[in-house]
Amino acid sequence: MVKNAAATHSTSFLKLTTPAEVLRQLATSGLLRSLRPLDSAAGPEVIRDGRTLVNFASNDYLGLARHPAIEAACIEGVQRFGAGAAASRLVCGSLPPHRVLEEALAAAKQTAGALTFSSGFATALGVIPAIVGKADYVVLDKLCHACLVDGARLSAATLRVFPHNDLDKLARLLRSIRAKSATARILVITESVFSMDGDLCPLREIVALTEAYDALLLLDEAHAIGVLGEHGMGLADALGLQPRITFQMGTLSKAVGLAGGYLAASREWIDLLVNRARSFVFSTAPPPAIAHAVLTSLQLISSHEGRERRATLRSHLAVFQDASGLLVNHATPILPVVLGSSEAALRASAALETHGMLVPAIRFPTVPRGTARLRISLSAAHAPAAIHCLAAKMQDLQDARQQDTGL
Repeated sequence: MVKNAAATHSTSFLKLTTPAEVLRQLATSGLLRSLRPLDSAAGPEVIRDGRTLVNFASNDYLGLARHPAIEAACIEGVQRFGAGAAASRLVCGSLPPHRVLEEALAAAKQTAGALTFSSGFATALGVIPAIVGKADYVVLDKLCHACLVDGARLSAATLRVFPHNDLDKLARLLRSIRAKSATARILVITESVFSMDGDLCPLREIVALTEAYDALLLLDEAHAIGVLGEHGMGLADALGLQPRITFQMGTLSKAVGLAGGYLAASREWIDLLVNRARSFVFSTAPPPAIAHAVLTSLQLISSHEGRERRATLRSHLAVFQDASGLLVNHATPILPVVLGSSEAALRASAALETHGMLVPAIRFPTVPRGTARLRISLSAAHAPAAIHCLAAKMQDLQDARQQDTGL
């Protein structure tokens, strides 16, 4: 049984018979969500309900979502290739930008091939069941994103979960599976940067274990691409491990600033996915203009400007950590402030909003029960003054919490 909070819902909801009853239960539990549309475009500052807020909620880590060159490339893509692909890739929806982008992704990830999808979620749902099946095994980190858990479940493979970043448990699981079967396919799944904690996986050690036990490795670089590595291609790039990883997955919707997902792998695996990944085979191709614009974004990420933006992001992180007193042991722009209850997280988020800051409250099932938190995400596009202001408010929050607990 998978014990991942991101994919587990309270079984008490199953006893309720109508949508209204479920909604009431969610509200009572502090877990009810609703859409709160912005009145502006995405950016380091946004407008909601007529108020300007500094945006510490988005995943636009490099500030590329409103980059003039990327916006221009998107417009050019529409003018050259139209607004939509109008068919699935296997019918007549494979247009020039799709091919060029996939070639660029394969080169950047040092693989023979790559395949793009409409989203990161669609990537996981299509790829994992195409790699493993009923006679196989999936071994994944307990804190893996819901899309990876759902993809693993769809595969019908036997699931095994290891505690977050627990190498000893991972080794024991791999040893046990191999003792049972020398031929079963084993797929180990982890993330380079975990989306709700911002910490890194021990990638060198995980690569060594998968090689020792003849297992495949799927690494989700969703929150690492653009942020880590000399060329901004993620943790595998930073550690020089790209050629040793079977499947490199990621999104084009976070630091890349656009939309979509991808998988980079050997040519044989990509050719198999073209035939077997259902979210690819049976979906209309992503808009060609987006693919055209992503190419510009990738070029920016690997350029001198991309390195400068990563340096700015690291500077923001250092300033914030120093000024806020928030202790984190990683160097990514995702900063969790765990408050425990959903109510506490919601109150803190609302208080920050009154001070002009958009910082989301993250609750179950996105994170495990009892670990509701504020999730702060920094961007290279933030003004230094905004970083200092947030740091001061976070220091006030910590002081208030210490007084409330009598510390």
